[in-house]
Amino acid sequence: MDKIIIKGLKLFAYHGVNPEEKEEGQQFEFDITAEIDLSGACNTDDLNQTESYAKIIKTVRRVFTAEKYDLIEKASQVTADAILDEYPKISSVTVTLKKPFAPMKAEFDFVAVEITRSRQND
Repeated sequence: MDKIIIKGLKLFAYHGVNPEEKEEGQQFEFDITAEIDLSGACNTDDLNQTESYAKIIKTVRRVFTAEKYDLIEKASQVTADAILDEYPKISSVTVTLKKPFAPMKAEFDFVAVEITRSRQND
């Protein structure tokens, strides 16, 4: 299967279990891989045969910043659901949501969750 890949999408939001996370917010980072048949777009050079990366990013920004969640697991699920709901050509999506500034007393690059959802899971 072909893929649309968006790596390193940085968005500021207010997710976390600690009160300061919901008040002050922090930077998050997404990696998104969407499985999609791109043969039509490859053969025709027609945007209507694929899904727009820019539109996918707008969807992710909209749903990720619309609410404040305790868990990045929930934020990832909402994001994956929106992508599948709004882009019918996408058969499955993997969302990796990184939290590089998680308030923990440890040295790390980031903590993250990764979920994969597909139309067959509906």
